[in-house]
Amino acid sequence: MLAAALLAASMFGSERLSFLDLTEQQRSILFDIRLPRVFLAACVGASLAASGAGLQALLRNPLAEPYLLGVSNGAALGTMFAFVLFENIEFSRPILAFAGAVAATIVVYQMAKGRAGMTVERLVLSGVIVTTFLSSVIVLFTSLLDAAKLRSFTFWLLGDLSQATRNGVYLCLAAAIIGTFILASQARALNLMMIGERDALDFGVEVGRVRLLVFGAGALLVGASVAASGSVGYVGLVVPHLVRMASGSDNRTVVPFSAIAGASFVVLADMIARVAIAPRELPVGAITALIGAPVFIYLLRRN
Repeated sequence: MLAAALLAASMFGSERLSFLDLTEQQRSILFDIRLPRVFLAACVGASLAASGAGLQALLRNPLAEPYLLGVSNGAALGTMFAFVLFENIEFSRPILAFAGAVAATIVVYQMAKGRAGMTVERLVLSGVIVTTFLSSVIVLFTSLLDAAKLRSFTFWLLGDLSQATRNGVYLCLAAAIIGTFILASQARALNLMMIGERDALDFGVEVGRVRLLVFGAGALLVGASVAASGSVGYVGLVVPHLVRMASGSDNRTVVPFSAIAGASFVVLADMIARVAIAPRELPVGAITALIGAPVFIYLLRRN
């Protein structure tokens, strides 16, 4: 499915390409513009879906995802600082996005701690509070931008892959591989923690260490993807559910398969965003929401 999605997305766009007979201009379109964008979409989808799968398993909550826990908004705020203050520095966006994601994760984690320890309910509530606060800060800062920057940032915030570069692809690919590998390495511990944290402790799972690794990997994955593409919603929420329906609940398969399925989903969504009203483009985040929301409603009714 991923191979077919990559091939289709490489062929279709405002300029349809045939690999059998490419002109010099079409070669430039394919290798300099389209392929970096297609591979960036795959990396973003893999990162968001893998982080969603890890957070849902850790929190034993099917609604858990990076946007719910404030990680994405923290990354978006960090990217906004880079967008406004360090626009000419190429790697400022991913660095500040990761810093924002880590900061939001730490704040949520500390807020969720109580005298009796941290519960899933407190963690989700803390994530909602931090998400709401960071959204307000982002809206406040957008009101200070001039018209040109406001339009560019608003389009990016809705999900925009049009600024894909080779360096951006390499950075997002490295983050996707490292983050997914960390989550996959904790799959057995996550399986036990889905039963209950006390039971997991009885089986020798270091619950605190697993939490830090999953949150850290999630911050890395979300920070890289948000810096590259803005807010692409529903990927981390819907894709892990579909993978569990197809392969079961074992996180040894759910995490890597979610990464592959998420990559396919965002690649196809970006292709639709490019061809729907060509030569103009739609935000890829709008396409993932239009597809993901009905699918999630169907899953809710089915369960």
